[in-house]
Amino acid sequence: MLDGPGRQADVLLLDLNLKGQLVIDRVAELSTTGRRVVVFSQHADPDTVLAVLEAGACEFVAKDEAADHCVAAIIAAAADLPYVTPSVAGAMAADTTDGRPKLSARERTALLWWFQGMSKESVAQRMGIAETTVRQYIARARAKYATTGREAATKTALLARAIEDGLIRLDEVGDYHSFGADPRPRNS
Repeated sequence: MLDGPGRQADVLLLDLNLKGQLVIDRVAELSTTGRRVVVFSQHADPDTVLAVLEAGACEFVAKDEAADHCVAAIIAAAADLPYVTPSVAGAMAADTTDGRPKLSARERTALLWWFQGMSKESVAQRMGIAETTVRQYIARARAKYATTGREAATKTALLARAIEDGLIRLDEVGDYHSFGADPRPRNS
């Protein structure tokens, strides 16, 4: 899939329907290579949209959305900026309980380690994903809060919202300690 012209591209536009088969599973594979994946598909039901975002896609554009959304999503992905299409906004709005957004397991993990003080690069290495995907998970969590009318523009605000909603427990947020660090005191 990554052979031929364009193999050096930073942003890939992926149609989920390749030769009659849905290729949702390929999104994660492409994302872990460090490429930003924008999915373009006629399959725009909320479950599919959320599945490709969970797999690491930067954005989802439904084929029936205006061409301007496709161009804007690609430009935003190239600049590591969030962009929310109507199909993504609808999926995120449907993915709430009692006005509280649902975070995917991977979004929650990325946030937790980031809240513990790990850099986005370290979170990415530990999760086995690209740093751009970590940024997407954080941006997506912020967007989910925005769709509920509860903005979380800063790291502190996002942490406060996640704790308020029980998505992150206060006792989980402490100083990060490397698994590779030797816990024994050093002799001076």
